[in-house]
Amino acid sequence: MRELVDAAAPAAVPAPLAADDPGPVPGRPAGLAVGLDIGGTKTLAALLSPAGDVLAQARVPSTPGADGVVAGAVRAVRDVVARAGDAAAALGPVASVGVGVPGIVDPDAGSVRHAVNLGLGEEPVALAERLADALGAGVVVENDLTVAAVGAAHLTPAAGGRPVDLAYLALGTGLAAGLVLDGRVRRGAAGAAGEIGHVPVDPQGPYCPCGQRGCLELYASGSAVAALWPTPDGRPAPVALFAAAAAGDPDAAAARGRYAAAVAAAVRVLVLSVDVRHVVLGGGVAQLGRPLLDAVRRALDEQAATSPFLRSLGLAERVRLAPDHVPVAAVGAAVLGRRGRDGGARGAAPAVAPAPAHLPEPVDLQEESPGWK
Repeated sequence: MRELVDAAAPAAVPAPLAADDPGPVPGRPAGLAVGLDIGGTKTLAALLSPAGDVLAQARVPSTPGADGVVAGAVRAVRDVVARAGDAAAALGPVASVGVGVPGIVDPDAGSVRHAVNLGLGEEPVALAERLADALGAGVVVENDLTVAAVGAAHLTPAAGGRPVDLAYLALGTGLAAGLVLDGRVRRGAAGAAGEIGHVPVDPQGPYCPCGQRGCLELYASGSAVAALWPTPDGRPAPVALFAAAAAGDPDAAAARGRYAAAVAAAVRVLVLSVDVRHVVLGGGVAQLGRPLLDAVRRALDEQAATSPFLRSLGLAERVRLAPDHVPVAAVGAAVLGRRGRDGGARGAAPAVAPAPAHLPEPVDLQEESPGWK
């Protein structure tokens, strides 16, 4: 598998807890943890051992509506435990379940609303309560971007025992980042931390649906690629653009450069605002893999060429790709489910300890065309 670093994967030995990690939550037994990443078309599941290793993965279709979402989640939990077989049976029952879901999430209430792709409307769905009743385990519900950041942090090799410092930059229909700072999730006072897609970068630029003009999302998201390089044949725009650029099309090469520069600007915003050690590229566009990483790093180097200050920050070296054969968000959901959303202390954000995972053979998580969400 491709790890979050370009070097060889570290030995599969769980790292110690971060210095500020409170450890197991009182009343929440250490044991198997399941994480779910519920999307509009599929639900991905990951089963974590008490040591934080990924024992198994599963994928089930998502069904719209509150009852369908709950039923799909229950099926995913049972499927991933069954896939682990004897390895899971030897470790006892599932002790906790974490769920990452789109829409407006209330982590304290464990509810979600306005998840359009899941067929959930204005009325809050008590997802945590319903799943806890069905599964007999503690359940934590969180925003899908937050769990992706936690998963990326969990899969990031520790640096000298220091807490993980990371931004997960989601390049999808929109643009936003999940933040893990000093080993702890950062949501912000109003839950808006990481919403860098709505930082205006051109006051005279096009109007954004948020009501501002020239927002970064209009230049660095997956939707921005579609605007740069329309594809009449239905092929995903990022794939078509990068393929044409690689084939020598000068217009495609120029468009690829403009897009990479915009993503590089997003990386720069994250580093200059919170100075994260790692910026992990995720979301639909990141499925391009190495060609995207190379283009963004090249753009960062070009932008730093005329600025000794930017050059001193080593921006290009901070950018990584999310793993492509492990469900990062599901892993993060499992981590949050085990620790509790408050890391054992009400009002404090959860601590995230890096634990290089021992990965099973991957499930075919992309058996359909990539979801450019």
